[in-house]
Amino acid sequence: MAIEKVRDYFKNFGLEDKIQEFNVSSATVELASKALNCEPCRIAKSLSFKIEDSAILIICAGDAKVDNSKYKAKFQIKAKMLTPDEVKVLIGHEIGGVCPFGVNSGVKIFLDESLKRFETVFPACGSSNSAIELTINELEKYSGYIEWIDVCKVM
Repeated sequence: MAIEKVRDYFKNFGLEDKIQEFNVSSATVELASKALNCEPCRIAKSLSFKIEDSAILIICAGDAKVDNSKYKAKFQIKAKMLTPDEVKVLIGHEIGGVCPFGVNSGVKIFLDESLKRFETVFPACGSSNSAIELTINELEKYSGYIEWIDVCKVM
């Protein structure tokens, strides 16, 4: 199960006990914000895209969505989201639990500027009923991100 993969990942840093598991689904921004009792914008959602034969993750604020023109300017290709089957195979997590932790090798992770307005955010932890609260510095440290990018717009 992917949450165990993420738990093992965080054991390397002594943070496995920070993972929260819920009796309800946290598979969407709305459900996660209810489970965590926080504003939806503070959910760090993971958007998965395909570039050639590779997968990338863009971690952005819960109230943001990809701006197609910004995406194309950054990656020189039209945004093409992965199908649910591709997400599981290429990223290593299923829809609803996708996160930047414990992903398959070769997945490139980008953090979107929409997150920088928060002290802490809540990314998922590999399952559709889990999350972890991290500061932006911790998100940088543990996500294995490549760079900060600006490809989203806040709704």
